[in-house]
Amino acid sequence: MRLPNRKPGKYTFAKFDPVMTAEKFAALQKKLERIQAQLPQAIKETQKYAENGDFSENAEYQIAKSRLRGLNRAIDELQKQIHHAQIIEPAASTATVQIGHTVTITADGRKHTFQILGSTETNPKAGVISYTSPLGSALMGHAVGEITRVQIGDRQVEYTILSIT
Repeated sequence: MRLPNRKPGKYTFAKFDPVMTAEKFAALQKKLERIQAQLPQAIKETQKYAENGDFSENAEYQIAKSRLRGLNRAIDELQKQIHHAQIIEPAASTATVQIGHTVTITADGRKHTFQILGSTETNPKAGVISYTSPLGSALMGHAVGEITRVQIGDRQVEYTILSIT
């Protein structure tokens, strides 16, 4: 079945980025196990309320069925993410910036250090950016000492790569 393409909003699904660390992969597996453990209880609850008859006016059944649908959707999403996951392997070379590297840069006279990971693990306040972000994609493939430029709003910011680890 083909799903309709919709404008971004409440009922659309974010595109999944399969690039992740081994820690994120393990967390997804634990979450899947936890949700799968809830499934038998949700099924029993739905069956119990279904015995009351008249599904159209049976609020308990509607709520239980909705919960069961939510669990099944979460399981499907997690299984898809786990199946398509691409684990970030430590790069042997630090000659150029790659996914998984920690990069120290300067911009406007200030030093910044970022780890470049997949978009599911980004946390700019903690120094983790995505390889698909404007800065992350500008840094990818560049070596120490190179200058990259990123358009931010109406100005262009120059970043100099100081180190790659």
